[in-house]
Amino acid sequence: MRRNRLGHSAVEVTELSFGAAAIGNLFSAVEPEQAAAAVDAAWDEGVRYFDTAPHYGLGLSERRLGEALRARPRDAYVLSTKVGRVLDPLPDDGAAAAEGLSEGFAVRATHRRRWDFSAAGVRRSIEDSLERLGLDRIDIAYLHDPDDHAEAAFGEAYPELEKLRAEGLIGAIGAGMNQTAMLTRFVVETDVDVVLCAGRYTLLDRSALTDLLPAAAARGRSVVVGGVFNSGLLADPRPGATYDYAAAPMNLLDRALRLKAVTEGHGVPLRAAALHYPLSHPAVAGVLVGTRSPDEVRDAAALLRQEIPDALWDDLRAEGLLTENGH
Repeated sequence: MRRNRLGHSAVEVTELSFGAAAIGNLFSAVEPEQAAAAVDAAWDEGVRYFDTAPHYGLGLSERRLGEALRARPRDAYVLSTKVGRVLDPLPDDGAAAAEGLSEGFAVRATHRRRWDFSAAGVRRSIEDSLERLGLDRIDIAYLHDPDDHAEAAFGEAYPELEKLRAEGLIGAIGAGMNQTAMLTRFVVETDVDVVLCAGRYTLLDRSALTDLLPAAAARGRSVVVGGVFNSGLLADPRPGATYDYAAAPMNLLDRALRLKAVTEGHGVPLRAAALHYPLSHPAVAGVLVGTRSPDEVRDAAALLRQEIPDALWDDLRAEGLLTENGH
C-alpha cells in the first residue's frame, strides 16, 4: 500500500488508515476479540497507520489498539492520538459507572471527559495516552476539536505540541476537526505537519477546496481526510440514511443517488468512488476509515484497490456532480 510523507516531517502514512473510534465501542459494544481481529485484518491488508483518541470510549480505543499492536515492530507502523480532552476518574460508587452511552460510546462512565487545551493539559494527555497505549512515543498528535477553544489551542496547546515534537516524544503535530476555517488557520499561522479534516472533502461536501486544501498545498502541509462517506449517505444512499450523523436532507439524498447511478454505470460501487475521490488532491496524504470488524477492514482495502476509470470522473463533471477542476 502506497505511503505518503506528512508535510516536512519524517512520518509516512499509508493511504488507508484504520480509524479506531469504532473499537472504542462507538454507538454499540465491540467484543475484545473482534476489536483485535479488526486490527489484525488491517495489518494483513497493508494498513500501517492507526488513529485513536482518549475520547473514544474513555480510553478503551487506546488500550485496545495498543494491545493489538504491541507485538508488532514499533518502526513498522504509525499511530496518532489526540489532545484536548483529559480523562478524570470518577468515584467508584457503582452509580457513576452506570452502563449506557457516554457521549456516543457504549462504555461504563468510569471517567469524566474535561476540555483542557492548556500546556499542562496537553502534556498530561500525552503521558496518559502513552500509558494506555503501552508505548514510549506517539507518531502524530492532533488537537482534537478545538472549535470553541481557539485562544487556548493557539496560545497554549499548539506551542506545547511543538515542544513535545522537539523533544522527540511526538513525530508530527496537527489538528483534527469537522470544519475547515480553523484548520486553515493552523496551516497558515503555525508549523503543523498535518491536519485531519472530517467530512469536508467528499463527493457531497467539497468545502475544503475553498480554503484548506489550497493553503495546505501552497505551504507543503498534508491533509488526512476522514468521514469520506459523510457518516453513511455515500456508503448506502437510501431513505433514512444519515449525513454527518443526522437524517440526510432530501436534496443530498437525491444527489447521492445521482452519484451512485453514474458510478455504477461504470461498474464501480459508490463507496469505492467516495474512498478514492479525496486522494485525487495533491495535498491529501490519505483517507481514514472507521472500522469495527475484519470484514469492514477488508472491504475498505478492496475498495481502495479497485481501479477507477477516468471516464467516471468525466461523467460526474458532465452531470454537474463535480466542479470543473475535477475535485
